[in-house]
Amino acid sequence: MPRKRPTPWIHRWSRLIMAGLATIGAVVTAYLTYSKLAGNEAACPTSGCDIVLSSPYATVFGLPLALFGFLAYASIVVFAIAPLIFKPSKLSSLADSSKPKQAADTLETWTGLLLFLGSTAMMVFSFYLMYLLAFEIKAVCVYCVASAILSTSLFILSLIGREWQDIGQLAFSGIMVAVIVLVGTLGVYANVNNPTLTESGTEQPTPGGFEITTTSGESEIALAKHLTQVGAIFYGAFWCPHCHEQKQLFGKEAVQYITYVECSTPDGRGQMPECQQQQIQGYPTWEINGQKLPSGEKSLEELAQLSGYQGSKNFKNVSEEY
Repeated sequence: MPRKRPTPWIHRWSRLIMAGLATIGAVVTAYLTYSKLAGNEAACPTSGCDIVLSSPYATVFGLPLALFGFLAYASIVVFAIAPLIFKPSKLSSLADSSKPKQAADTLETWTGLLLFLGSTAMMVFSFYLMYLLAFEIKAVCVYCVASAILSTSLFILSLIGREWQDIGQLAFSGIMVAVIVLVGTLGVYANVNNPTLTESGTEQPTPGGFEITTTSGESEIALAKHLTQVGAIFYGAFWCPHCHEQKQLFGKEAVQYITYVECSTPDGRGQMPECQQQQIQGYPTWEINGQKLPSGEKSLEELAQLSGYQGSKNFKNVSEEY
């Protein structure tokens, strides 16, 4: 009687390894999603992270791109551990008691295919993001690079982590998913920098920025003039929603008195040389008394205190964040 061939160790451990890697990805993307929605600057050991994470490419359908990354990683975790949780003994309550092994094999097969297709889609999308970082945004984001490494690792593990019966069909399915993801991604980002209206009628930014709809009070105008007098500089980008909110706090009359430096190139894909020289890493960034503050929207009260403003502080425009 022939001896049964031992199961390769990678087949035994691939799902647990994939679950672990995907969990790391889910935690990181959850953090980035929270930071984006809360308007906080994400912690980053290298320069350029905030530029990438606040660029037009970091938002899809009005939601943070990191949110979709979190959902993708969470799905991988579920697909990876499902057969490990629902073992034959547990599946017997869900199927005919005489066929628990068949049900378990079916679950293992389908989740294995979903792991392969899901990781293929994630890897292709990550490669496109690497292209954007290198040739469009021209900035380095360790989170994006780490995600590309994770998605590639998941793809390799999904491929070698089990025995496939029909390699030809698997390759065809992978190619189809890759093409669909690539075409869909190009379609989503096709108009990322075009000044058009969305399907809901929401205004998209033009090189001149979003329209400022708030009006200014005497205090806002006095503060804006004071900031200019003390040499304060506001570095921003026309497509940056937090920059727009900062301008909204001052109002359309007062914002004319602010020394504002546009950091984005007209196509929204790069940074102007002046801001590169000043090492501006996120928007908005205020420079007051020769010191650059951490990027992010600032309340008028905070700007008044930091700049030594002694005038009226009866500001009419107050951010919901404060």
